[in-house]
Amino acid sequence: MHWVPSPMKGGSITLLQINDTHGYLKPHPELVWHGGGATFPVLGGYARIAGLFRDIRAERGGAAIALDNGDTFHGTYPAVQSRGTALVPLLNALALDGMTAHWEFAYGPAHFRTLAARLSYPVLAINCYEKAVGKLAFQPSRVIERGGLRVGIIGVAAAIVDKGMPPAYSEGLRFTLGRDELPGHIARLRGEESVDLIVVLSHLGFPQDVRLASEVTGINVLLSGHTHNRLEKPMLVNGALVIQSGCHGSFASRLDLDVKDGRIIRTAHRLIPVDASIAPEAAMTAMVDAVLAPHREMLGAVVGHTQIDLHRNTILEAPMDNLLLDAIAEAAETTIAFSNGWRYGAPVPQGPITRNDLWNMIPTNPPVSKVEMTGGELWTMMEDNLERSFSANPYEQMGGYVKRCRGINIYAKIENPPGQRIERFFADGEALDRDTTYTVAYVTMQAVPQHFGRNRRDLDLSAIGALERYLARHVDVSPALRGTVTAV
Repeated sequence: MHWVPSPMKGGSITLLQINDTHGYLKPHPELVWHGGGATFPVLGGYARIAGLFRDIRAERGGAAIALDNGDTFHGTYPAVQSRGTALVPLLNALALDGMTAHWEFAYGPAHFRTLAARLSYPVLAINCYEKAVGKLAFQPSRVIERGGLRVGIIGVAAAIVDKGMPPAYSEGLRFTLGRDELPGHIARLRGEESVDLIVVLSHLGFPQDVRLASEVTGINVLLSGHTHNRLEKPMLVNGALVIQSGCHGSFASRLDLDVKDGRIIRTAHRLIPVDASIAPEAAMTAMVDAVLAPHREMLGAVVGHTQIDLHRNTILEAPMDNLLLDAIAEAAETTIAFSNGWRYGAPVPQGPITRNDLWNMIPTNPPVSKVEMTGGELWTMMEDNLERSFSANPYEQMGGYVKRCRGINIYAKIENPPGQRIERFFADGEALDRDTTYTVAYVTMQAVPQHFGRNRRDLDLSAIGALERYLARHVDVSPALRGTVTAV
């Protein structure tokens, strides 16, 4: 697609978006639904993204702005092992114009500030405050002059960092939705900065961003992140064009705009698969290879085989997480196990499983843990989790997918009000007894929050260690769906 700006008094700009790349530096299988099931084309890779940006910038004579919604510095072994530092030169080479953040806080706010200071573009967030002094921790916005336009870009970081994630992620920080602050920043940019276009760069999530756009006037474009939606066309909400571009760098979005007198008068959008049709940029190819080289042999080792496709792209239960749950349950000698409902993690098609696949599944590599919980606590924990996933108020949707479960079966009315969704709950095939104490295995605080249970203890075994041990004992695993959570 070649965009020919309309002859007019005003300007023309191309917005480029990547979101939730999660440290995926090279091409990888990605799940794409087609017809009756899943396909796994090889997509993504920073060298291809760099090539795509290069080509579009050349076509547009530089009249392009490239933005990143965050979840960038975390999610693969090279990213986590280097605490994000290995990605800084690559991201600078992409010549991005701004980003906001979420999992970047996993290394602690102080380290993220160090990473941000090394970037050639700003981290933007109107909703992240330093508790001690009440001031913003990051720059709220920036103005870019390009394509004959002044474009105001406002960042909104993930609001859940201090609400559903480990406390160390938000030490010294406080996060808001950004809804109350946003109108003032729009007015400032329109008035004091005389911008022609307002772009909001948000990591709240698609349902939350649609609600935000409906409540705040004056947004021209809202680039959304967090929920990994692939939007084939923008959604128009209260005058704002809302787009999101999948995850893992497998897709990027191009949004072409003609603007006159502060109004968008013509638009075109394309969700672009980052596939082999894009000529990779040579310099980025070399940079990626340099980052991966020290780890290639270790990560490339085959550690098991799967008879079915492993993925976590279904909201109630997924085969990839069933494999993880089987491994930690065996390690902890329990039948019941829980893990978080993460969205990130590239699929593993039927065949060999490499150590790299395991690190993609659970890059934090936490210890396998055990805790004792009453049946009543299990019921309450799962009701809470269903509310975090399916709340009628998008701002209360704070989880990823539904918590992953093993050894239990829940039959739930998803449309019911909070606390009333579960109709039947079984543990080990028997009706759950609210007064009975059950010993369960889990990985990460998100799987079993701290206010549930007693006698917590960590095993001397990590999640990836448990997976490797399990795969060594079980040939050709087949962790198919089991109906642990069923919508009825």
